[in-house]
Amino acid sequence: MLDANIKKQLDTYLQNIVNPIEITVSVDESAKAKELLNLCQEIAGLNDKISLKTLTDGSERTPSMAIAPVGEKPRVRFAGIPMGHEFTSLVLALLQSGGYPSKADAELIEQARQLQGEFHFETYISLSCQNCPDVVQALNLMAILNPNVTSVMIDGALFQEEVTERQIMAVPTVLLNGKPFGQGRMTLKEILSKVDSGAAQREAAALSEKDPYDVLIVGGGPAGAAAAIYAARKGIRTGIVAERFGGQVMDTVGIENFISVNYTEGPKLVASLEQHVKEYEVDIMDNQRAKKATS
Repeated sequence: MLDANIKKQLDTYLQNIVNPIEITVSVDESAKAKELLNLCQEIAGLNDKISLKTLTDGSERTPSMAIAPVGEKPRVRFAGIPMGHEFTSLVLALLQSGGYPSKADAELIEQARQLQGEFHFETYISLSCQNCPDVVQALNLMAILNPNVTSVMIDGALFQEEVTERQIMAVPTVLLNGKPFGQGRMTLKEILSKVDSGAAQREAAALSEKDPYDVLIVGGGPAGAAAAIYAARKGIRTGIVAERFGGQVMDTVGIENFISVNYTEGPKLVASLEQHVKEYEVDIMDNQRAKKATS
């Protein structure tokens, strides 16, 4: 499954595992199940802190693999073979389950730890999807941090019956407790703001303490960001209200019609815009936060 170069790099990464972890792989006699088992065996062979257990009782989606600290019930699962763009998601799940700290913002990590309730996320992905790993990695981290959260990545190509039954039309598509939650690229902050019932109120309270804006721009795409930058450069106190900063551009891989730019990619363009917006101290808020602050 893994060539010599990838094995060497993976071996280096896995040295950062602090605590023993266990991979539980659910298999049958199918070719894909054997392929996944082979992958798990290769990973387990790279580090003595990784143990491997196989299940053949059909109690979970097959093929699938679950990752957890030894002695704990798995909360992170990959239904399918997490290669392609999801290989990074697999590596991070291994490291973080083994005690390697996430580089996510400390406030977001604490917010994820404090979540109350039961949250069972299912994320339908394609291994060729460039936006899917961000969502999978955010949900996996939440599951690793909080025992009330579980996260399952589902390769739609291997589970076509589910895709049809649940009418999955795009990837990534996320279900929460069996019901539609969201589609497209989502950050850890965006996911937490949707599930943490107190987040909007806390942010709104902080926002209400600020001075009023001279200009409030609705929409955080390239046009909204440009308007905010030009307004702020004139010394006008400016805010942006958007469902998510970047808009649909965040889901766009290749952009060849943006003025003065021969070629770029959506996330790169949005990161550049966000940097400029923050340089001029433009406040970016989501719709819920704005509604709470202005009601």
